Amino acid sequence: MKRRTEILVLAIAFASYVLLGLPSGLLGVAWPSIRESFGLSLDAMGTMLTTVTIGYILSSFNSGRLIARFGAGALLMIGSMLMGASMLGYVVAPNWRSMVAFGLLLGLGSGIMDAGLNTYVAENYEARHMNWLHASFGIGVTIAPVIMTTVLNVGQSWRWGYVLVVVLEAVLAACYALTRNLWRSAEPTSARADPGSRTGKARSLHSLKLPIVWLGIALFIIHPGIEFVAGNWVYSLFTEARSVTANTASLWVSIYWGSLTVGRLVLGSVADRLGVDRLLRVCIIGILLGSALVWWNVADPISFLGLALIGFGVAPLFPSMISSTPRWMGAAHAANAIGFQVAAAGVGIALLPGFAGILAQKLGLEIIGQFLVGATIIMLLMYEVLVYHGARRPREEATS
Repeated sequence: MKRRTEILVLAIAFASYVLLGLPSGLLGVAWPSIRESFGLSLDAMGTMLTTVTIGYILSSFNSGRLIARFGAGALLMIGSMLMGASMLGYVVAPNWRSMVAFGLLLGLGSGIMDAGLNTYVAENYEARHMNWLHASFGIGVTIAPVIMTTVLNVGQSWRWGYVLVVVLEAVLAACYALTRNLWRSAEPTSARADPGSRTGKARSLHSLKLPIVWLGIALFIIHPGIEFVAGNWVYSLFTEARSVTANTASLWVSIYWGSLTVGRLVLGSVADRLGVDRLLRVCIIGILLGSALVWWNVADPISFLGLALIGFGVAPLFPSMISSTPRWMGAAHAANAIGFQVAAAGVGIALLPGFAGILAQKLGLEIIGQFLVGATIIMLLMYEVLVYHGARRPREEATS
């Protein structure tokens, strides 16, 4: 009976992460149609992503306290209801300001779901289940472009793509309501992030005084940002600047997210044999090569190959860098640093695609490839500094 309960709860968690990926995958394909509906400029996407990020940070930072108060099952039900309400808002929004406002709801709901599910799975399941959880997100963003393209191809409004998410979120909320007593409350993240003298961990303000912690924050702003710049802007780049058909561009956006999903499953299983530092270095160089192929624009198939290479290279960055944080920062600061980095990832997902949109508006969509190359070079330099610091830290502690 216990085994069946664990499988049921895990299945709901995986389904939840698939739904977490749908809005991100839908937006890239829907964006040209959304712009046309509301008469927007290219850089307007950044406004909505900013409100999503604000909601995400607010809810994820307080997730531990909320789990302790309401319980994991009830809180996750609330998160799925908020996400469904935001998608319903997109469906009925009469103007762009309404879309931006509903983005705040999306951020609140997705922050609750993301932080809550990561906390629950980390506390109650094994590491392989965590990898599968994040791969489920990749499934969501992979199928989403196909869904939106199908909606547009049959002559329907982009809003109908979001109707499907509303229905699925309603079903998910019902699942949480029916199973809320099966979800054991995980330890609050706030207790782990700042345990103070009880466990010998550093306090948050102490960790923030370390330059290496700020470098880690910057790295977690830039690498999820690169992931979403590619995911959200290449469709517009291919269709509006390079005359690629909508169906072909949508297919390759799906392949991009699909390669990220496959990469998480494949590369995560070989990280121990290759060494995490070596694997991540190779992956970042692969992202740089893929970005250069997109920028080069010598032929559409070469650009498509570059896009898939970016997705495969990005795949192991988030989980592997999180697992390397104790080695980079030291055990005393690891919990604080991880919390800062997760929040920074939300900032990067809004900041970099928004900034890329501003550049595209001023300089043209072809700037996207150059932006990806430049951002990846900066990421590689940051990463090497962290690896160097991680190698020196044990020696410095031994002599201190």
